[in-house]
Amino acid sequence: MPKSTAERTRPLSPNIQIYRPQLTSVLSIVNRITGVVFLSACAVVLVVWLIAAATGPHAYAMVQGAIASWIGQLALFGCTLAFFLHLCGGIRHLVWDAGYGFALRSIYASGWAVVAASVALTVAAWVASLFVAG
Repeated sequence: MPKSTAERTRPLSPNIQIYRPQLTSVLSIVNRITGVVFLSACAVVLVVWLIAAATGPHAYAMVQGAIASWIGQLALFGCTLAFFLHLCGGIRHLVWDAGYGFALRSIYASGWAVVAASVALTVAAWVASLFVAG
């Protein structure tokens, strides 16, 4: 005899396999990934670059050559985007911590603002760096 609806076992908390992803959940997951994985890896690369610069011209040239390659530039672009995405997401959370922005419309507006600001700041940083580099 089949169990009634009330007798079926159900998950005790929301399960990612049941609910479809929404902007807020995707941004939350991406914020954590960019903070833990990408920014940590970028920090390690920065330390390697600084150690190479302190070691001497040969080591610095090797690391600088890797960074100047198209793969290195793509990685730097990803690090820049991860930095700004994490920064803008953190600012959004500070606004939430102050008790503002919990209406559904403002939650989605601030989510899209985080995405747009991250892309705009990344592009602006790269354009500025191209002007400085010449």
